Amino acid sequence: MDTRMPLTGLDRAALADILARAGVPERQRRMRAQQIWRWIYNRGVTDFGRMTNIAKPLRATFAQHFTIARPQVVSRQISRDGTRKWLLRFAPDDHGQSHEAEVVYIPEEDRGTLCISSQVGCTLNCTFCHTGTQKMVRNLTAGEIVAQVLTARDDLGDWPDAMAANPDAPASGRFITNVVLMGMGEPLYNFDNVKAACDIISDGEGISLSKRRITLSTAGVVPQIPRAGEQMGVMLAISLHATTDEVRNQLVPLNRKYPIREVLEACRNYPGLSNARRITFEYVMLKGINDSPADARRLVNLLRGIPAKVNLIPFNPWPGSPYECSDWDTIERFAAIVNRAGYASPVRSPRGRDIMAACGQLKSASERLRARQRKAAAQDAPQA
Repeated sequence: MDTRMPLTGLDRAALADILARAGVPERQRRMRAQQIWRWIYNRGVTDFGRMTNIAKPLRATFAQHFTIARPQVVSRQISRDGTRKWLLRFAPDDHGQSHEAEVVYIPEEDRGTLCISSQVGCTLNCTFCHTGTQKMVRNLTAGEIVAQVLTARDDLGDWPDAMAANPDAPASGRFITNVVLMGMGEPLYNFDNVKAACDIISDGEGISLSKRRITLSTAGVVPQIPRAGEQMGVMLAISLHATTDEVRNQLVPLNRKYPIREVLEACRNYPGLSNARRITFEYVMLKGINDSPADARRLVNLLRGIPAKVNLIPFNPWPGSPYECSDWDTIERFAAIVNRAGYASPVRSPRGRDIMAACGQLKSASERLRARQRKAAAQDAPQA
């Protein structure tokens, strides 16, 4: 077990403080912290030996005390449509346990979106979501959240040196142009680590993604929504999925604690809300459950007065799911009603279904393997 201190995920002040362990004089710590920061987040190095503006003896000392290693890539899959999915295994915790989470990259003509996770497992138990069938294990640290972005950039060749040598580099100058916290877990139940990670991802001297290109998706943890607007300043997405409390209670059990009315009131008061900073409402289309014209009209009434757009998500099936995707004609009728009311209502094209990377399909492969092993063990056990 590596006992060195991980530096990924620390802000500049914490990084400067921690350098004291390596004997860096106080007058140099701020400068050294800035150098390390740029090497990690702007250049993407994973080896102190490559930090050429730091003296070799000091680099060796850093390597002795600290680590900037990436998570282990357990598996890497590429879909027919170009979507990529990585299963990452993080360093063992204090109990020697290693945990995993999935990360997905979705390339499009004008952008590249990275979907990252905030927790191992999830507490919400949304019945249409595969991740919801995986028990909650723990929060990810700020370093583990940021490391998902760094690892994806490694694999995509999304660092300045690699981009300069790539004739197929996108015109935007980077492959990852947007980050969405829509992977495994509820980000607002891991607030402090998510905030710290967003601060690093948006830092102008590091990964340098505008906060308008970072979107946090929540099932509606009402008390934390205004706090997210004030302290993070990122874009907000709400996993709504129903227009009545009766239906949403079934789909999103958190609704029993924070019903639709309270969620939408928090949205109306979201700091910085404007037509330029609209809230996205995610709405998975479930056949015969939430897809009627009456649902569409109720949705329009619920959103009145909120600068918003609606992402309509065709349900992505997973083994054992009790739901079916709405028919395409039904989805188009629903979208037309919402659109006529003045709300953009794009239908999200399913991406990465063949590698279980689409919305609602993420569940770490290790969890699936353990479930199969438990089932096999139960079948092989002697009967009483």
